[in-house]
Amino acid sequence: MYEFAIAWEWLALAVRWLHVITAIAWIGSSFYFIALDLGLVKRDHLPVGAYGEEWQVHGGGFYHIQKYLVAPASMPEHLTWFKWESYVTWLSGFAMLCIVYYGGADLFLIDRHVLDISATTAILISLASLGIGWLFYDLLCKSPIGRNTWGLMALLYVALVVMAWGYTQVFTGRAAFLHLGAFTATIMSANVFFIIIPNQKIVVADLIAGRTPDPKLGAQAKQRSLHNNYLTLPVIFFMLSNHYPLAFATAFNWIIAALVFLMGVTIRHWFNTTHARKGRPTWTWLVTALLFILIMWLSTVPKVLTGGEDRKAEVAPAFTRFAANAHFPAVKDTVSTRCSMCHAAEPVYEGITQAPKGVVLENDAEIAAHAREIYIQAGRSHAMPPGNVTDMTTDERQLLTAWFESAVEEGKTQ
Repeated sequence: MYEFAIAWEWLALAVRWLHVITAIAWIGSSFYFIALDLGLVKRDHLPVGAYGEEWQVHGGGFYHIQKYLVAPASMPEHLTWFKWESYVTWLSGFAMLCIVYYGGADLFLIDRHVLDISATTAILISLASLGIGWLFYDLLCKSPIGRNTWGLMALLYVALVVMAWGYTQVFTGRAAFLHLGAFTATIMSANVFFIIIPNQKIVVADLIAGRTPDPKLGAQAKQRSLHNNYLTLPVIFFMLSNHYPLAFATAFNWIIAALVFLMGVTIRHWFNTTHARKGRPTWTWLVTALLFILIMWLSTVPKVLTGGEDRKAEVAPAFTRFAANAHFPAVKDTVSTRCSMCHAAEPVYEGITQAPKGVVLENDAEIAAHAREIYIQAGRSHAMPPGNVTDMTTDERQLLTAWFESAVEEGKTQ
């Protein structure tokens, strides 16, 4: 069974790799088409129904691109659809959510000092929030409010801030940020799956049947595409945030999340305005820098990270076998000697101000809870300590390996 931990780690890496690759493809095509759309120029010689054109140079050749706001008079023989990048990004991201947070709910999803719930309840809340969140967003877009694009975006921002606060009241800080990214990414991918692609297919079907397509279909798809454009950068931030406890494990983490959404708007506003040839609003970079400075301040004043007075002292039932194992006293000594100078509530290693990824290893509960990570990072591999700066010996690594594997074997017989 302990080999399952190794296989699970490789599975997580494979899915993460797929997720990153497809996300790059989706974000790249999304940014490209937004820039292309904003850069279109209307000229007198354009064909009937053409909205604008753009000349581009790349790869040693020139491209002449024309856009039809509704549709061309006749359908071309071949159409390239941009949808699978979105679908596979969401599916691989959901797989990552299952592997890391649902599979490790007691460690990564639930913080019983925040809300004492079972793993099953936490997972159901997670799933419900993603599904209900999309339904609420979709109904809002289709309501009379949806006719005002910027008013709708302001209301959606308020909803995202509420979700940020809500997630931090249920899950660990790390899981809250990850869920906020998943919540936003679900809206983005669902926009593609339920609105953008279906609307385009209706237009194609109308053209084939000789009917005049409804312009509202294109306008609706464009509105959802605009939302996706402004949400992309915050999603990337939340997906990367699990490496930075100063972002997710602070007292004001939900406010930090709210400011991240604003930074996404200011950054994209500069690019969108520039691509539309409407000037270069450099003030957006100043606003972005000020927002980031405010985030840095909020992350340290007051300095409330995972750990401190609310740290778990009792070993959770799921990890008692690791704390009860005969090797544990020696393992605790090894971890205290080789790991705790960084993985502490107040690290003493030079240059380390916060425990990496918020992982603190100073008491029995913390060490037992991170048994699998210790086994993989310092037992079965030499990833930790980095560069072996604390001179962990081969015997100590073998001890960590023996501890985890024997505890797993003992668990099978109980």
